[in-house]
Amino acid sequence: MITGIAAKNQTKNSSSFTSSVWQRALASAVRDPFELIRLLELEGQGAEVSLEAARQFRLLAPHSYVRRMKKGDWNDPLLRQVLPLSAEIQLTQGFVSDPVGDHEAMVTDGVLHKYQGRVLLVTTGACAIHCRYCFRRHFPYSEANPARDHWKEALDYIASNPEITEVLLSGGDPLTLSDERLSNLCERLAAIEHVQRIRLHTRLPIVLPERIDERLLTGLSQLKKQVIMVIHANHAHEFQDAEVQAGLKALREIGVLLLNQTVLLRGVNDNVPALAALSEALVAANVMPYYLHILDRVQGAAHFEVPEAEAKALVAALRLQVPGYMVPQLVREVAGEGAKTPL
Repeated sequence: MITGIAAKNQTKNSSSFTSSVWQRALASAVRDPFELIRLLELEGQGAEVSLEAARQFRLLAPHSYVRRMKKGDWNDPLLRQVLPLSAEIQLTQGFVSDPVGDHEAMVTDGVLHKYQGRVLLVTTGACAIHCRYCFRRHFPYSEANPARDHWKEALDYIASNPEITEVLLSGGDPLTLSDERLSNLCERLAAIEHVQRIRLHTRLPIVLPERIDERLLTGLSQLKKQVIMVIHANHAHEFQDAEVQAGLKALREIGVLLLNQTVLLRGVNDNVPALAALSEALVAANVMPYYLHILDRVQGAAHFEVPEAEAKALVAALRLQVPGYMVPQLVREVAGEGAKTPL
């Protein structure tokens, strides 16, 4: 049975209409920093908004996400994740364009083979939101496009390596692919006998919950392999939308295993109450807290960094506030290492 947000969408006139609801929502997303400031009633003195930062990495935020921001508050934790600031254009030593070694790990266009038994497929350069701390904000998507030959080279690589049991779909965000393209790719991956799991890393269930519609749920439910979805939520306020809750519920009901990855961000979630509230919100939505990432040191995101010692102290304090299953593992990704590095 399809329930929640999918059931709501079933009341529309046709499946073709419901499949485009999220696309229209994405097309109308906020792209102008000054429009965002106006919507949040933030005219006048405030943060140092930078048009140059927006030119280098444009602002993108769906209206459903903007509505969860507090009007009149320059320090709103959701606003801080998307607003381009002058701090982004300051060069900072130790912050680079490829902090996690994606280029070295690329075995063919868009296929990253870093870890034993798993490969990551960069499915698209598109996202539904532009997170200012994104570690792939400088990734050459147009040059490393695995879809250029209709995925053939990428799929051939996976099929020829029987030790690969899990394929991660990332990007950009794989859920920005159309239903047809996503279904075609997932079905071809599922047809590879040694691939046991398909894992989607996506922010859309949080920032654009309209995406969890009937057609997506049907397509995922028909795959004959285990489907895992790693969502990306950084703050409890991101769950203050009934459609987010309904979408996650609908995914669970078709058997998708839901995990969450969080990035520890200065001014967003770098305190115990914020981390505890996020864990509570995740578990209430039946999403398992998975990783708490130290910031990847990508050029343009230095103002978000929380030092490792402070991060460890925060997690130690969090353990005293919530049950152990609510404490995500604190990790750093080190370029060239064969796994995440626990801290």
